[in-house]
Amino acid sequence: MAVDGFAAVDFGFAREVLQRGIAALYLVAFVSTLNQFRALLGDNGLLPAPVLLDWIGEKRERRRMLHPTLFVRIRYSDRRLALLCGAGIVVSALLVIGVPQWGPPWVPMLCFLALWLGYMSVVSIGQTFYSFGWEMLLLEAGFLAAFLGSNDQPAPTVVIVLFWWLLFRVEFGAGMIKIRGGQEWRDLTALTYHHETQPMPGPLSRQAHLLPRWFHRGEVVGNHFAQLVVPFFVFAPLLSVWVPGPVPQIVGAVAAVIVIATQVWLVATGNFAWLNWVTIVIAFSAIGMPGVGAPVADRTDPDESLWPGIPLYWFVITTAVGILVVALSWPALRNLFARRQLMNASFNRWQIGNAYGAFGTVTKERIEIVVEGSVDDDGLLWREYEFKGKPGDVRRIPRQFAPYHLRLDWLMWFLPLGRSLDDWFTVFLLRLLEADAPTLALLRSDPFDGEQPRRVRAVSYRYRFATRAERRADGVVWVRTRQRIVLGPLGLR
Repeated sequence: MAVDGFAAVDFGFAREVLQRGIAALYLVAFVSTLNQFRALLGDNGLLPAPVLLDWIGEKRERRRMLHPTLFVRIRYSDRRLALLCGAGIVVSALLVIGVPQWGPPWVPMLCFLALWLGYMSVVSIGQTFYSFGWEMLLLEAGFLAAFLGSNDQPAPTVVIVLFWWLLFRVEFGAGMIKIRGGQEWRDLTALTYHHETQPMPGPLSRQAHLLPRWFHRGEVVGNHFAQLVVPFFVFAPLLSVWVPGPVPQIVGAVAAVIVIATQVWLVATGNFAWLNWVTIVIAFSAIGMPGVGAPVADRTDPDESLWPGIPLYWFVITTAVGILVVALSWPALRNLFARRQLMNASFNRWQIGNAYGAFGTVTKERIEIVVEGSVDDDGLLWREYEFKGKPGDVRRIPRQFAPYHLRLDWLMWFLPLGRSLDDWFTVFLLRLLEADAPTLALLRSDPFDGEQPRRVRAVSYRYRFATRAERRADGVVWVRTRQRIVLGPLGLR
């Protein structure tokens, strides 16, 4: 490996991408929270966080059910949530610009730990709206980024290797979930459905879906190779201890490029919040670029430790972090090879050393819940509420939102998959009946322009992408078939 002692001297560029990229994703996460949390989980939200915190109260056994959050000590309010998000946005922006990185290593460390704890405080009370795997992935990446150091020194080798370990768990865990999951991943048919049935398609999803079947089979094979084989090779630079020359580092870089390429394809064909984006950023940790690193301090400098460029106190801190993460990762390592593998699981309250994975099974058809309202006394004329991201109007081309996360739209996708409609959805319909402005702001359009409807209802439709002939003839992107009324009509009475 291209290291001098305990310093990853060739990974200066990787460190820059990791610090700035992870900070940029925290910025997106805090902006998303600022725009959506109060309507979804605020004082008058669909699942009010204060109700959860009141239930937790002072009971120690209930507090253990939550991950650490500032709102246990500081009572939640929408204003305090906004202040937290504002602070997170400012700190994230400074890290993206690179200001804290010009100070000693403890300055960016404190900044990233503040982001980590601040966002964990949000995720901990976010309930089902913050139950996605990329939340814990961003948290773990932010924790590791805290120990990458400053611009005047090389990145610590142990922290770079910890990022490789995180990338391995993300990719190999997802690959194992798929192999152990639905038959469609083993018979190579999964992606003949997935582009159409994924939670939130993007502008190119239909074109991807209409590609030949042989191409979709190739996608699955490529996915299995990228997730089950390639992740082992990101550790190749460690072999430079026994294999001199650039080959080990080149192998690690090639493995990272393959992971990045597959993630870019997923970005282009779907909207998975920041899942793919954070994986791309983490993959850069395996790309060493000689001559693009930070200067290495002189061994004879009395202000430096025995390890070039890394102060003794920083060596002690990063070594302790390495030991901690390895110890906390043991359950995740066992889970990778367990018969009943857990997906997106945290094994400790601090969400470090997690298990990851996604889409162990692929749905074969797309069922959408369409919400309609009526202002007529007789309820004969119904008009649809349009969501920002999920399919609705059959002529509307899906938009690209990722890495921004539309939480309400994502949960709407899960509704038809459950046995009953979630509690938050009933409250959502109530808010529509009240013409609640914060709730309506989560939508693309309100068909009643702020007027209260007399009744609302939920209707299920089967959606499929239009063929090329249907697109030319009718100008539609989707073709849908009405199925049934699943809830309602409901009125305020």
